[in-house]
Amino acid sequence: MYDLGKEQLLNGVDAQPAYAPVCVEKGLVTLAIDSWCFGERKHDEDGHRGEEDTFKSMLWNGQVLYGMMMFDEFRAMDYLASRPEVDANRLGVLGMSMGASKAWWLAALDPRVRACMDVCCLTDFEELTRIHNLSGHGVYYYVPSLLKHFQTAQINELIVPRPHLSVNGRLDGLTPPAGVERVRHYLLPLYQRYGKEEDCHIELFDCPHWELPQMRKLILGWMDDYLVKPTKS
Repeated sequence: MYDLGKEQLLNGVDAQPAYAPVCVEKGLVTLAIDSWCFGERKHDEDGHRGEEDTFKSMLWNGQVLYGMMMFDEFRAMDYLASRPEVDANRLGVLGMSMGASKAWWLAALDPRVRACMDVCCLTDFEELTRIHNLSGHGVYYYVPSLLKHFQTAQINELIVPRPHLSVNGRLDGLTPPAGVERVRHYLLPLYQRYGKEEDCHIELFDCPHWELPQMRKLILGWMDDYLVKPTKS
């Protein structure tokens, strides 16, 4: 949905109702940006069209598309934290699909993130390879040499012990369930060491690439507990 971009926050999509009304009701200051190749940024500065052209052009110039996408998210976080109406001690990230990947990457790399909520994209790289579905994710997802250093669980380990909610579809080919369970089994003992087991909630639902009402209920509760009226850690 390259035409959509940041408008998903306001308008939602079939797979996920809009979050803007919910955030307004809860008093959450919310920021969504157009990622590279989406919305008003469907063309890069050199006029390249689409994700694949942009990815290839960046490789030639010594850049990585996902790295540039995450750089933008860091800058967006800087701006959000600088706003006078924002409590910089209560910053959270939420995303679905590509947005989910960006959410847990940002939470892993930026300690300012108090709570991470990701929907339908906690992908174990080895399991995705095993089921032969690398083509399911866009080319942006593939960072050169990443597997020489990290698997999904090890990236998410950087979030520990901060609160992390991840909801995924058991029928979603982008998040093979055995891989989601592998990540959960890796992370839960780490949270237990801090006495924070309840702050790690990774769950599978019987659905494809879709946010179910049950998922939404968990997310809204997470927002209340950790961002709106943080009675928990």
